[in-house]
Amino acid sequence: MNIISVIARELSLKDYQVEKVTSLLTEGSTIPFIARYRKEQTGGLDEDVLREIEDRSIYLNMLQERKETILSSIEEQGKLTDELKNQINSCLKLQELEDLYLPYKPKRKTRGTIAKAKGLEPLAQFILDNPNFKGNFDEIVESYINSELGVFTNEDALDGASDIIAEMISDSAAVRAVLRDFLNNDTSLKSEKNLKEKENANLKIKAKSDKDVYQIYYDFNIEINRLKPYQLLALDRGEKEGILKVSFVFDHEIAHSLVKNAYFNYKNSAFNELLDKTVEDSFKRLLFPSLEREVRNLLTESAGLHAIEVFAGNLKNILLQPPLSGYRIMGLDPGYASGTKIAVIDETGKYLDGATIYPHPPFSKTVESRKILSKFLDKYDVSVIAIGNGTASRETELFVAETIKENNLDCKYVIVNEAGASVYSASEVAKKEFPDLEASQRGNISIARRLLDPLAELVKIDPKSIGVGLYQHDVDQKLLMKKLDDVVMSCVNYVGVDLNTSSASLLAYVSGLNKNIATKIIKHREDSGAFKSREDLLKVKGIGEKAYEQCAGFLKIRNGSNPLDNTFIHPESYSAVNELMKMLNIEAAQISSHFTLSENTIKKIGVSKVAEKIGLGEPTLIDIIENLKKPGRDPREELPLPILKSDVLNIEDLKPGMQLKGTVRNVVDFGAFVDIGVKQDGLIHISQMKKSFVKNAQDVLNAGDVVSVTIISVEPERKRISLKLAD
Repeated sequence: MNIISVIARELSLKDYQVEKVTSLLTEGSTIPFIARYRKEQTGGLDEDVLREIEDRSIYLNMLQERKETILSSIEEQGKLTDELKNQINSCLKLQELEDLYLPYKPKRKTRGTIAKAKGLEPLAQFILDNPNFKGNFDEIVESYINSELGVFTNEDALDGASDIIAEMISDSAAVRAVLRDFLNNDTSLKSEKNLKEKENANLKIKAKSDKDVYQIYYDFNIEINRLKPYQLLALDRGEKEGILKVSFVFDHEIAHSLVKNAYFNYKNSAFNELLDKTVEDSFKRLLFPSLEREVRNLLTESAGLHAIEVFAGNLKNILLQPPLSGYRIMGLDPGYASGTKIAVIDETGKYLDGATIYPHPPFSKTVESRKILSKFLDKYDVSVIAIGNGTASRETELFVAETIKENNLDCKYVIVNEAGASVYSASEVAKKEFPDLEASQRGNISIARRLLDPLAELVKIDPKSIGVGLYQHDVDQKLLMKKLDDVVMSCVNYVGVDLNTSSASLLAYVSGLNKNIATKIIKHREDSGAFKSREDLLKVKGIGEKAYEQCAGFLKIRNGSNPLDNTFIHPESYSAVNELMKMLNIEAAQISSHFTLSENTIKKIGVSKVAEKIGLGEPTLIDIIENLKKPGRDPREELPLPILKSDVLNIEDLKPGMQLKGTVRNVVDFGAFVDIGVKQDGLIHISQMKKSFVKNAQDVLNAGDVVSVTIISVEPERKRISLKLAD
């Protein structure tokens, strides 16, 4: 199997592209580095395609290793034919490979192996090889009676032969393929309330009688190919908790017929009655239990992959929310008895001051709390207040809005998703940042910083704690973590990192770096002062030529010795850029103010000619031109900022037909949850996103989007708000 050619064919790429990507990955290059700085070599492949190549390459190499093991095993048994070898070598799926290996796989003690030990395999083969037999079959069967081996009657002999044939049918790759296809396409999945006792020792989670969340699945039946991923994950969870009983529904006669037609190369046999019973036994006892588990597992795996992709998409959009830079921000972590925590940060994220107020029950020190809040706002010239969306959030919003109004303050507020703030506050990262503060005082700092720069703050938290997933605890945790780490790494390198101000948590996600090297960079910065140039990175212990190559272009230095260090231009291209500057008669220090005027000169000469003259590929030159036009640019700046408010809205104020602006908090299969400024997020069902059919909600909306919505209905008692995406 030529793995390069297989991947190229599957992804509609050229062989050279796949070969170069796999070579670069083997050499230690990262996906972000390859995507940005090796476009000429890969033909401009983006990160998504690069990761597909990486994942498929890992899978196919693992498949190839398994093929070699299986071929060796079958050859040792003396059963490897040229035809079987070709079938094995042409496999592109692990399951197909395992199906071919099944007849040759060493087996534990089964009814079939016991029958073979009794000498009944020739009888089984006789039945299969002689469909037109017309002689005295009883005499043939009698010849296999052997009391020493435990075959006492003709019935014993036939039962044993049937057991052998049943296993042969079950081991058939052709049979399993046909039946697998049938279960995947021509069945339904049914669920009902599990009425059995919940004292089963195998249940890991004790079922509760009040699990009404599963009520819609108490009488549920859906065609397998219409089953939604979130439905499957809900069924799986309900089954694990002992609340639901889930089963396949299908026509058993059709299933038996498919098995028979797939295995036998004749329609009729002198042993039809025996073979029909054998097929039924093989299906019920061997095939269906095995394939039921397999198909259910594959369905769960597919649903899990979908859930991971949804989670990853939401996470990416949350991480890439635009920073609210240039403001002094107050973070409020709302609470009742524990109080509402205040933290003020400056424009760089530095913690200035904090306190705890008690405006809500049971203390209700509203007047005192208002004075403290106003004092902080005035003393530190706070422009924006970030309010966490957890417990007492809406009461705190009302308190803040009234304070702004009563004191005529020039201040706005915004509700911030505080998911994971408590995780951060108790983490080692938080303890190191604020060793003199209690954990309860660190969460509100995180809330404020999430508004200042979401990416820089959220990288400190386990991505699973950010609260934008669906059934994230039910999917493959190892795969989920890898996918989310890939997303964080992609986002960090897409935005770039300020080498002189970024935390170790942020630096650790930069291409070519890790937690250990990030910590050494911080230590070097503390001991030797700010980095003056990217070359100074080579003075950091642990950063060699390869690590420098991978990370340098993503690490920016403002006001350094070389203006190019504040761009995404890689140091390996500096000499070419200097040639470009000479050609255009521009000094490097002038790039921000003069380069746009010089772009016309490049167009007159021609991009390809300029690229050839300075020794670069066209894609790299085009990227360099964009960076010279806007050095230090943050790509997030082009996105809409969060909605800032000064007044509060209650759910009772909502009426059907009202139009409001809101922020998308989470996107799932069936729709999107939108914060419209009341305590309960509203739902835009997927059917209310467009007039035309929408297959995937993420094709229309992303987490963090600011959208206009129309109220369809409001059910305050059920805390439900139905929304429609405004035209």
